[in-house]
Amino acid sequence: MILTDTHTHLYSEEFAEDRDAMIQRAIDAGVTRFFVPSIDSGYTQQMYDLEKQYPENIFLMMGLHPTYVKENYLEELAYVEVQLANHKFYAVGEIGIDLFWDKTRLAEQQYAFKHQIQLAKKYRLPINIHCRDAFDEVFEVLESEKGDDLFGIFHCFTGDFEQAQKAIGYNMKLGIGGVATFKNGKIDQFLKDIDLKHIVLETDAPYLAPVPFRGKRNESAYTKLVAEKLAGIYGISVEEIAAITTENSKMVCGI
Repeated sequence: MILTDTHTHLYSEEFAEDRDAMIQRAIDAGVTRFFVPSIDSGYTQQMYDLEKQYPENIFLMMGLHPTYVKENYLEELAYVEVQLANHKFYAVGEIGIDLFWDKTRLAEQQYAFKHQIQLAKKYRLPINIHCRDAFDEVFEVLESEKGDDLFGIFHCFTGDFEQAQKAIGYNMKLGIGGVATFKNGKIDQFLKDIDLKHIVLETDAPYLAPVPFRGKRNESAYTKLVAEKLAGIYGISVEEIAAITTENSKMVCGI
């Protein structure tokens, strides 16, 4: 059984004490493919180091996270362009809009999101979308950039059925993680009405650990718990969930 974690922050400080052991636990659980998003330039070297250490397992993204769109965001976007031109990446991400923490930089976030979508198109890469309290704003940018060259993953999807259909309409897979196991997560109520061909698995480790680890540090091994939850929702085996969602990730990211 091969499981794919399409979104895991393996370089996080929260793994400083046991990073290699944590990655090995994931591999032992069948999670052998890790897609690692970028946040800002401060983490790039750690990402490259991880890729060098685990060349068969780790696939990097490059992008500027919306909550890191600060005063220097134009410099950070220029940095993203340089990295994309000089290194192999499998997606542009994580990018998007986040209005949970700060609504004052909406215009800058919109610009950064749109600009990075255009970079993804230039390099024929998928995008990995971060959206928090900003579905309307994200969809507005996607509408302005829609086309066959726009595709990717809607990371940590937490919307309703209508928003799921809308995301799929923009050639996005839905990244499903620990929220699907939460009693108040709600997405488990309509997931069975979404064709599995639109679903990929993720953890967003070290954040959003699934039940029974909710509130604790998340790690990529828990991708299997998400797969088990989806197996129950769809009424098929965990092995089938693993195979289908891994194939979906390959269709999006080309590997």
